[in-house]
Amino acid sequence: MTLIDAATRIRDRAYAPYSKFKVGAAIRGAGGDIHVGVNVENVAYPEGTCAEAGAIAAMIAAGETRIAEVAVIADSPIPVSPCGGCRQKLAEFGDKDVKVTLCNTDGLRIQTTIGDLLPGSFTEDYMTRT
Repeated sequence: MTLIDAATRIRDRAYAPYSKFKVGAAIRGAGGDIHVGVNVENVAYPEGTCAEAGAIAAMIAAGETRIAEVAVIADSPIPVSPCGGCRQKLAEFGDKDVKVTLCNTDGLRIQTTIGDLLPGSFTEDYMTRT
């Protein structure tokens, strides 16, 4: 199964009763396993969870800590991109050259990388004092 297939299949399980904007995400961990996530809204909007964050949590729960590849899909006019917070989350667990495929349900795709999505990511280098 491809990452796009996994993200597409899981997207329908998203809990989006308020926005009706269902998002599916799939991450291939460094070990090769696929981990999926969906957005989960909350009536106390915006206190929900993004699909990418859910997939990262599933990866961590499975014992992996490094992202090898990402796919995200939503029913949007253009291929959907992770929000700013999720871009930072992806950067925490993936190298800058990790491939990210942004998709919509019409089959449009954009290939990018974590580094291109968040060129000025906040890294642990900012936390280190000499």
